[in-house]
Amino acid sequence: MSKKSNADLLQFTSKGIYCPRADVYIDPWKPVKKAMITHGHSDHSRWGHEAYLSTETAGPAIKYRLGNIQLQTIKFGQKITINGVDFSFHPAGHILGSAQIRVAYKGDVWVASGDYKLEDDGLAEAFEPVKCNTFITESTFGLPVYDWKPQEEIFEDINNWWHANAEAGKVTFLTGYSLGKAQRILQGLDFEIGRIYTHGAVENINEVMRAQGVPLPDTIRVKPTMASKEFPGSLVLAPPSALNSAWMKKFKPLSIGIASGWMTLRGARRRKAVERGFVLSDHVDWKDLNTAVEETGAERVFVTHGYTEVYTKYLRDKGIDAVSADTEFTGETIDTEATEPDKEKES
Repeated sequence: MSKKSNADLLQFTSKGIYCPRADVYIDPWKPVKKAMITHGHSDHSRWGHEAYLSTETAGPAIKYRLGNIQLQTIKFGQKITINGVDFSFHPAGHILGSAQIRVAYKGDVWVASGDYKLEDDGLAEAFEPVKCNTFITESTFGLPVYDWKPQEEIFEDINNWWHANAEAGKVTFLTGYSLGKAQRILQGLDFEIGRIYTHGAVENINEVMRAQGVPLPDTIRVKPTMASKEFPGSLVLAPPSALNSAWMKKFKPLSIGIASGWMTLRGARRRKAVERGFVLSDHVDWKDLNTAVEETGAERVFVTHGYTEVYTKYLRDKGIDAVSADTEFTGETIDTEATEPDKEKES
């Protein structure tokens, strides 16, 4: 797009990404009056705002996680206008209901992408490129070393690992974020191998999604009354917070795996002391990050979290006006659970 960007249409403030003309924030990290939310992970969707706006399919999980909030929802592609500024939500492909937010005023178009991925996982609404003058992007995996394989190959590896564990009489213990990653994993598992049990945090989100019509496979919630002898041969799906917890002690003999983009790095797997690491991320890898930026046609790019300085320099070397922006977004982690609210860290 050729129109010169309005430097003031969106601003990076101490509270979040702010549109002064419309007096609204996008994914604010401090309490504000009006918040537009890209998706339900807790580094983007926080408690304390007076009013929230999200997509229809993101709404149920946001409402479950944040409780009694004033939440309105909007369809993908539907336009609303506030004081002359047009806003619309477009699929980000990150998790179910995740959105990029398009902001347009007098021909100048910005897109705040939140978190996103280009691979269609069959659960989230598929990523939609949106033309703009200014693009706000993550760079969680903004280095060439991050190069994802198709998810079908990863699921085949997971199922082969589970099958071998089942034949050896072991419990397969696999971790992934309770919102998005866990449900994506469920859709790729071979249920003929054995039963699938879930941590309460995962099962709570499963129930939310089933209630909104998402056809998830049947799973069994782990309960305190269950005996250890029930689990050998089965797979237990849990959030990363369950690793090395008292909760996981009943699962034995045990083989532990993590599903995360960080499993690209051997040091990350060694640090977490797990047997298997599966490279499965709900964020773009290096090649898709660059594809996404190119498809926007943006003359200016703000890089908000991840390898911000490295990726900003890379874009500048390509002739793009790129700026590293400070935010409180964290992307995907394995050492802390930025995407998981405290209320879900329970069995």
